[in-house]
Amino acid sequence: MVCRCRSCNGGSTTLAEYAARPSWRFVLRHPAHFIAFGGGVGLMPVAPGTFGTLLALPIFNWLQPQLAPWTFLVVIVALFWLGVWASAVTGRALGAADHGGMVWDEVVAFLLVLFFVPVTGYWQAFAFLLFRLFDIIKPPPIGYYDQVLKNGFGVMWDDLLAAGYALLILAAAHLWLG
Repeated sequence: MVCRCRSCNGGSTTLAEYAARPSWRFVLRHPAHFIAFGGGVGLMPVAPGTFGTLLALPIFNWLQPQLAPWTFLVVIVALFWLGVWASAVTGRALGAADHGGMVWDEVVAFLLVLFFVPVTGYWQAFAFLLFRLFDIIKPPPIGYYDQVLKNGFGVMWDDLLAAGYALLILAAAHLWLG
């Protein structure tokens, strides 16, 4: 079976080859692939989700000083829906709804977390660890939605829930620490 995305035009690379190890060629072949793979960060051979989460830091540090808070939230919503589209297109091309190299979901969800935490190294590091923990272990209902929603929305949604869990713990820690 060959890739069916419009940009590949039924090229000679099989879906199994893409799913096993997508390449720069695949990432650059379609804007959705580039977005879903976080500009290529998802090609990291080890822990692409962790590197995708880290990608949110420079994006946040660039956007946050330039945007009013409500505008920043609107941008996050827009990036979420862009991710729904990019993940759906890329998942279909790979034959894997939530391929491990698709990291845009981590980027967007962690941008949301960063929006709500103090802009200090300690808080951001704690936020990073909590978000990754919840994204990896997928406590209920995250694991449920990860299993049931096999589309672009599902790819983005489970990470948004992980962000919510991280934000709850961060809020409790902020209240406790004063």
